[in-house]
Amino acid sequence: MKNRIAVYPGTFDPITNGHLDVIERGLKLFDGLIVAIAESPVKEPLFTVDERIKMVKDAARKYKNIKVESFDCLLIDYVRKKKANIILRGLRVISDFEYEFQMALTNRKLAPDIETAFMMTAEGYSYLSSRFIKEIARLGGRFDCFVPPNVAKMVKEKF
Repeated sequence: MKNRIAVYPGTFDPITNGHLDVIERGLKLFDGLIVAIAESPVKEPLFTVDERIKMVKDAARKYKNIKVESFDCLLIDYVRKKKANIILRGLRVISDFEYEFQMALTNRKLAPDIETAFMMTAEGYSYLSSRFIKEIARLGGRFDCFVPPNVAKMVKEKF
């Protein structure tokens, strides 16, 4: 049987408990998982790519068969370079699906050999986004319950 290696791409600025839910459940489906952190300078991330890599590695330390790396190229080129064959995408709400569906169809047109797998986040995380975490932290609110402890510490240090 062929190895099923999935790439879970995102900015992870910062990683949330919802992201970890997708990682944990994705590892049950695939032989290996690469968490691919997009450099995304256009999005003006709060954390550098090295800080985001550190956050994800620390938060996902307990999982086996996982790699955490950054990329700054077309996603399908990165997936091919890693000899993976699946893109794993997390979905929270219907508006996520619309965007993700367009991306999946575009990727399929460019790379028909690479599949996209959608995973619904656990309902307890469906409202959660990195953007909300940063906004709550910026305004001095309590956000620790939405992120792993190492991430909460790094976010607090930024604000």
